[in-house]
Amino acid sequence: MLTWRKSSYSGHDGGNCIEVAFSWRKSSYSNGQGGCVEVDDSRPGTMRDSKDPEGPALSFRADAWRAFVAAVNSGEFGDL
Repeated sequence: MLTWRKSSYSGHDGGNCIEVAFSWRKSSYSNGQGGCVEVDDSRPGTMRDSKDPEGPALSFRADAWRAFVAAVNSGEFGDL
């Protein structure tokens, strides 16, 4: 399902307006007990809590996100 939001480049006077779409999906690391992380495939490194879809989303630069994922996969943070 696509979610639309008004672009920060849109005017505030109701005139020209740009909307952008993005698609959230449940992360494969989410558990079946209510702990759900959703990721936005159109914005790598962006995630949110699926229990609060209107709440904040976290975004990381792509290189920072890749470094974090590599560190998790290598066991740098222990058993998560």
